[in-house]
Amino acid sequence: MPNQPGSVLHIEITERLSPVFDGTAFDGVGPYECLSGTVFGELDPAHASNVSIVNLDKAPRNASGRVEYRSGFSLMRPVDLSRGNGWLMYDVVNRGNKVALTRLNRGADGNRPTTAAHAGDGFLMRRGFSLLWSAWQTGVPAGADRLDAEFPVATNAGGPILGINREEFIAEGFGPGDAFIKEVSDRSFVGTLSYPAADLDPAKASLTVRQREKDKRATPRDLTWRYVDAAHVEIARAAGYDRGAIYEFIYPAKDPIVMGIGFAAIRDLVAFLRHDPSAANPLRGVIRHTLGFGISQSGRVLRDLVHHGFNRDLDGRPVFDAILPVVSGSRRTDINRAFAQPGRYSRQHEDHDFLDDQFPFTYTTLTDRLSGKTDGIARRAMADGVCPKIMHLDADSDMWAARASLVGTDTAGEDVAMPDGARIYLASSTQHAVHKPEAKHASQLPGNPLGYRSWMRALLIALTEWVEHGTPPPASRFPSRAAGELVSLAEAERAFPRIPGVRFPDVLNELHLRDHSVEPPIDGPAYPVWVNATDADGNSRGGLRHPLLAAPLGTHTGWAVRIPGYAEGDLFTVQGSYIPFPATEADRARTGDPRASIASRYPSHHAWAAKIIAATEQLVAERLLLREDADRLIAAARTSRDVMDIL
Repeated sequence: MPNQPGSVLHIEITERLSPVFDGTAFDGVGPYECLSGTVFGELDPAHASNVSIVNLDKAPRNASGRVEYRSGFSLMRPVDLSRGNGWLMYDVVNRGNKVALTRLNRGADGNRPTTAAHAGDGFLMRRGFSLLWSAWQTGVPAGADRLDAEFPVATNAGGPILGINREEFIAEGFGPGDAFIKEVSDRSFVGTLSYPAADLDPAKASLTVRQREKDKRATPRDLTWRYVDAAHVEIARAAGYDRGAIYEFIYPAKDPIVMGIGFAAIRDLVAFLRHDPSAANPLRGVIRHTLGFGISQSGRVLRDLVHHGFNRDLDGRPVFDAILPVVSGSRRTDINRAFAQPGRYSRQHEDHDFLDDQFPFTYTTLTDRLSGKTDGIARRAMADGVCPKIMHLDADSDMWAARASLVGTDTAGEDVAMPDGARIYLASSTQHAVHKPEAKHASQLPGNPLGYRSWMRALLIALTEWVEHGTPPPASRFPSRAAGELVSLAEAERAFPRIPGVRFPDVLNELHLRDHSVEPPIDGPAYPVWVNATDADGNSRGGLRHPLLAAPLGTHTGWAVRIPGYAEGDLFTVQGSYIPFPATEADRARTGDPRASIASRYPSHHAWAAKIIAATEQLVAERLLLREDADRLIAAARTSRDVMDIL
């Protein structure tokens, strides 16, 4: 192939499984196979498409003067490529994990999807998509067949690059950060540093603790720590602080990884598979369109990739024709800087002020009234003529934990129109994370079982039809200030029903213009962050409303409040809550619940199911729900009320 200034050198396939999914042949497409291995790439630091990658010019170079990297990958394709639909869907891995088959196909969890259970209902396979996964970051938790990358360490001519790095440890026994925390005893734990310490002199580092995020950082006398080695610190828990306490460690670090290569690695691999005519391309000649799909961290990667100009390949062509970022909120990623920590993401309590959340927030180009900057997520791609079609979907908990209101408002807090090529949606009264009743958690209420899978499926199909046939997608369904659907925290608290035993949050994930030139960063003025307004039952009003919200059985929230022992009162990560209605009027009277009982709302199961069916059919008519998903819900509703996770 041509020796481009930044390109895939070659792909090494180390495993070919054919067929997969226990040999399942999907109607019209046939069986699938999976190719896995390593992508070997190189980048020219001086090329205009690469100069924005921080520290790329300080990375080691090969004999050609280019920077090399490696990235693990997997490609799922029809055995008979001619029977595919011509679409390559790039599923951005989340901490090395493959997501699409589980979340779109209703498939079993696993990063080695080989059985029929992994294929789930075959949603993507029945439609003929080829699926691609590749690593875009280093340092993901080892094991479980996760995809990892090898990116170089940046250096100065005279030695290592040094800088100040900040870590946050919350050793409570669950959550994404626990892979980097080892419990030693009830009194201490060992935390893994993102980058090695440059100096083991304890006088050059600092440790503070605080119980809730807004509390003042403290250094009590019994707060002690030591370097285990350059990569680990042991911290003794301070008395009077529970397991939800935030331990913040600031230290001199060295050897920053050139993590921004991840954007180029995605760009070049997708471009190679889409366009390269050589026999080395396992999708040669069959890909007409490309779609970037990402949930949570992965959705933030897609937003940032477009924002930083990496949706333009080395020949000036679009990398992705369309992107579907899901539950990313207004955040981006912490990839393209020295000492980047891409695994972190801002929530109200955890990682609140890490660098993934500053302007721009929305796809429209705006001037930030606080910083004076003019920008937008899609600004550069639009200027380059390579802007993908965008359909953005958030969950209700992203309003609370991810400042999702900033996707639909400007920095003065007023509604903003989207560019012609973008649509935004909010899955009302849903939580960000998949509901797992058996999971350990620290919230006062059970998790919210209302899901958004079927919204993703319908929007994905509408997105492909928009690209391929020019069919306009459903209009944005996002709460607005004009409709009274976006309100302040205080307004939300006043409107929420006074349910006995339920504590309404007194916090959300606020956002300030922040000075990150120092550690810890310094907050400036605040941006307006809104949450969804609710009806009399406490269910959200705006956005995409699940049929169960037309005939509810309880209150579904986008927030979860922490319990005593785990930073009581702060929000519990990105979870929501569920509060069932009282079954009868007698139950309601006994508990003092202000919400009407189920018995008083629905005279019969048939009456309840009729409301579900009517709401479902309306969504199908609006192309917001696929017929197959509607039929599944309707069939379940006719026989049972246990239908919350059907969609």
